[in-house]
Amino acid sequence: MKKKFKLGIIGCGLMGECVLRGVVLSDFLAPKKIVVSDISVEKLDSIGELNVFTCESDKYVAENSEFLVFAVKPRDFTRVVKSLGGFVPEKVISLMEGISKNTIKNSLGVGAVKVARCIPNLPCTIGSGVTGVDMVDFNGNTDDTEFISKVFDCLGTVVSISDSKIDAVTALGGSGPAYAFMFLDALIDAGVKQGLSKGEAKIFAAQTVMGAAELVLRDEKEIPELLMQVCGSGSASVEGVKSLEADDFRGTVGRAVEAGARRAKELSE
Repeated sequence: MKKKFKLGIIGCGLMGECVLRGVVLSDFLAPKKIVVSDISVEKLDSIGELNVFTCESDKYVAENSEFLVFAVKPRDFTRVVKSLGGFVPEKVISLMEGISKNTIKNSLGVGAVKVARCIPNLPCTIGSGVTGVDMVDFNGNTDDTEFISKVFDCLGTVVSISDSKIDAVTALGGSGPAYAFMFLDALIDAGVKQGLSKGEAKIFAAQTVMGAAELVLRDEKEIPELLMQVCGSGSASVEGVKSLEADDFRGTVGRAVEAGARRAKELSE
């Protein structure tokens, strides 16, 4: 039976609202095709400008949506399942970190539910993020896989991944912005110590990192070759790179990502 709404979103926190605004403001989906629930009436009021249908009933959203997005915090998932009153959705998109597909299916009563696990990151809130998407369950239906991909295309870049890589994506893509923010903050502080104002240092640091990232994505050269273009013989860059290498910069970053992946795996078990 045809559902009243194409997309239902349970939970309108940071990422739930991110997906909502992405699909509406990009004109990918008409507001009348979207329904959203949240335990906070104030939160639902705050998205009124988008003209989507809102309600406080998770069950209503689940029963009336073709694709159901779980955008709640992992600790709230059990409560949400209970609120569905035994209803089993057919097509689920999960944004929940640390909750595996099997856990979702078992919690819902298995049935014929298909689950796509999606790991968006914070820059998705401004349309410049990256989302790792495992939608193997939907591989038999091109329309479904295209729809899921297009939802997250509205937020930035989409990378199709296997379930076995979810923890790695969580540690790198999901947590990566935190490491980037720390690096930027350190660059800004260092710039201030060398005589720049904080405003000047922020512009130089942020634009430099953004530009370097764009070069990596656009240029066919490998990163070591790009590095050599910056580090001419005897240049200031060479001395800076030597200092980072002496402090095991690469190892420090590697251990951070490894720790994040380990924690993501623990949460999924």
